[in-house]
Amino acid sequence: MGSSDAVRGLADELVDHRFKGLPPDAERAALTVGGLASQQRNLFTGGFTTPVLTLDADALEHNLTALGEYASRHHLAFAPHGKTCMAPQLFERQLEHGAWGITAAVPHQARVYRAFGIRRIFLANELVDPAALHWVAEELASDPDFRFVCYVDSVRGVHLMDRALRGRAAVVDVVVELGAGEGARTGARTEEDCRAVADAVADAASLRLVGVAGYEAEVPDATPESVHAWLRRLTALAVDFDKAGRFAPDLEEIVVSAGGSSWFDAVADVFAELPELSRPVLRLLRSGAYVSHDHGWYTRLTPFNRVPAEGGLRPAFRLWTQVVSRPSPAQAFVNAGKRDIAYDLGLPEAELVRDALTGEERPAAGVRVVKLSDQHAWLETDSADAVEVGDWVALGMSHPCTIFEKWPLIPVVRADGTVTEFVRTFF
Repeated sequence: MGSSDAVRGLADELVDHRFKGLPPDAERAALTVGGLASQQRNLFTGGFTTPVLTLDADALEHNLTALGEYASRHHLAFAPHGKTCMAPQLFERQLEHGAWGITAAVPHQARVYRAFGIRRIFLANELVDPAALHWVAEELASDPDFRFVCYVDSVRGVHLMDRALRGRAAVVDVVVELGAGEGARTGARTEEDCRAVADAVADAASLRLVGVAGYEAEVPDATPESVHAWLRRLTALAVDFDKAGRFAPDLEEIVVSAGGSSWFDAVADVFAELPELSRPVLRLLRSGAYVSHDHGWYTRLTPFNRVPAEGGLRPAFRLWTQVVSRPSPAQAFVNAGKRDIAYDLGLPEAELVRDALTGEERPAAGVRVVKLSDQHAWLETDSADAVEVGDWVALGMSHPCTIFEKWPLIPVVRADGTVTEFVRTFF
């Protein structure tokens, strides 16, 4: 089954109680997801219940195009981090916009990708779980078109991987991860440590060293200067490994990879400086949050703020909630809380109010989210008429990774409110 066939099969899933916010009458009518989408219902008058998370159709397409064109313009291969959305329909669209493959963080994510036919997976972690390694080896042995690359950052990890893979009919491609410094996340801390890991890979019959990688957003107290400096350490490591003959002799290309959603401009700058190596270089960017962007965190951090001539991204998420209590002129409560709202990078922002009686929309001026309970957001209001019971209030949120994970089926909505499709997530 190819990726398109598997993705199309998601339309055959029945609409039922598992999916928050969808019209109850669709379940009673035993509609499939595809059947409901074909009805082109209006989000506000078509029976959808609150709270309901939506994706803006225009913003989604804009963001997919923006990063696809950015990567192409800077001669970067692109493996967007799939952990952000865990949505095969969006993976397919990312591939259609030129992505080389999809990045994963843990084996479960890779298994989801394979279930939907993803043929190139970059696992941005050292993989030492024997059961997961056995699965990778079986996938590689059964599908000659499957490409899998993962991190290594320790000699012990290399030994554990080699032991788990011994006797398996596959060789796993690995890249040495250079850490971003003391206090950062994973990765070998020094170039000497990286060389020791590379030498251990050379002695491991089941592994093949294909490149170097890391994550620049972990540079302590990151500034443009410090991020560029760390990226130059990474590219210098690739040059050093190549000159020393540490990369596998049968390689067709050398992988050099970095890039989250905050510093991909620095990655483009430094990767463009890479000198010619003994083989072509796959300059692999891994940004993932761009697909939906957000209100707040990435709005502030996106590299497009530093290089506006390169384009920009649009927040695609909107969580529609409803006012269920208005106990005082300064306080209101809507029916969404921690179970529905991403809050690890800040409280949501009130964006719009839709009048329950007239359907008219207006900016949510003087309305602020000040606290979250499990199923309520606490609103503070500047005036008695800011919101009324029954009004719909749209919230913008930060951090796409923790927004997507709370919603297994997400309506995609046009500017006029028409729901055109539904995005299925697998967390």
